[in-house]
Amino acid sequence: MTRTTLPPRRRRIAAAAALTLAAALALGACGSSTSGSADQQAVAVKQSGNSPYQGTTLTQPFSKPDLVLTDTEGKRFSLRQQTAGKPVLLFFGYTSCPDVCPTTMGDIAVAMQKLPAAERDKVEVVFVSTDPQRDTPKRLRSWLASFNTRFIGLTGDLEQVKRAAKPLGILVEDPVVNKDGSVTSTHGAQVLAFLPSDDKAHILYLSQSSVQVFAHDLPLLAKGVQP
Repeated sequence: MTRTTLPPRRRRIAAAAALTLAAALALGACGSSTSGSADQQAVAVKQSGNSPYQGTTLTQPFSKPDLVLTDTEGKRFSLRQQTAGKPVLLFFGYTSCPDVCPTTMGDIAVAMQKLPAAERDKVEVVFVSTDPQRDTPKRLRSWLASFNTRFIGLTGDLEQVKRAAKPLGILVEDPVVNKDGSVTSTHGAQVLAFLPSDDKAHILYLSQSSVQVFAHDLPLLAKGVQP
């Protein structure tokens, strides 16, 4: 998969006035043997390097989407209501993705295992499907269980997913079925971390964030440490 060149994970860019724009959010085109498309979007990041987090700190935190989909038990799940007051990692992707999706979820799963049980139980990891036609609740549950049985999987109306992702700076495009039968779903490859204090995303992780970065930041997220 072809990706845009990403800045160092702890990069803090000087701002004009209070904010700066950093072209840092790569899109991942997964599920095809051909090179994927990539694009860039602008995001405001923190000027100071004083944040305890190794992920990128947002100067304008994102509100949690008011997204209601179906979970892996086939039940209605309100992202905003049912994760309120909890530390949350949110990622958009799909189960047929051959690279960035399993790599990202695998890295998060390994980092979660490094947490003490009490902290591990506080953090919710939510995976929202960008290919709901193929990602049934059963298929999502089986795929996520290979990483962590506690991971939450959501699937449902793609237009709802696209609308929820857009204010977060995440572009989700309609899946494309290739000639060989494989599916390409182009979607933002970043992970957003929502703090329990205000249910807003304060930290962003790019697609090349390592296990070590997640392992460093997850204890802080579990404790609700402010960036």
